[in-house]
This record gives sequence, structure tokens and C-alpha cells, in this order.
Amino acid sequence: NVPEDQADKLLLASWGLPKAVLEKYHNLGVIQMFEWQAECLMLGQVLEGRNLVYSAPTSAGKTLVAELLILKRVLETRKKALLILPFVSVAKEKKCYLQ
Repeated sequence: NVPEDQADKLLLASWGLPKAVLEKYHNLGVIQMFEWQAECLMLGQVLEGRNLVYSAPTSAGKTLVAELLILKRVLETRKKALLILPFVSVAKEKKCYLQ
């Protein structure tokens, strides 16, 4: 669980994302994460590029964790990222969304 003193970590605005990215998420109704998503981002050195393996049911929010990790890493390092998605429909949706 997310410690009470870090409850603000549930808010997307707490992760240092640019205003344009936050607005995009807010327009989609995503303002905060589930506790398990914030826990994933706070594990060890995940934000510094260490590996993360996590599992959750379909539509539980796994993609948001991956997107936040990718966005933070790309913005901080100015390097490219490769996002592999399981279905063409999801890939098309994410392409439009991430542009």
C-alpha cells in the first residue's frame, strides 16, 4: 500500500509530467492512479530504468504504468522508446493518443 504520507503520489500531477501530458490524461478522465499503480512506480529503482514485472487483470490499468514510465524516461533522457502492444487496435489507439 501507498504510505499515507505519500498519498499525493496517486495524483498524476505528482510525477513531474509536463502540463500538456497532464491535460491529455485529464481530458480522458485520468487524474489519479490506483494504489497498486503508484506502488509499481515507487518500487526500487524503477523510475531510474530498472526492470519491472507486474501482472493485473484485463482493463486493470497496466498500460498507464507503462506509459508513465516511458514518458518520464523519454522526457528525462531525451532518448527514444519502443512500446510493444499486443493488438493492432490497441496500437492504433495508442498511436493517436500518444501523438
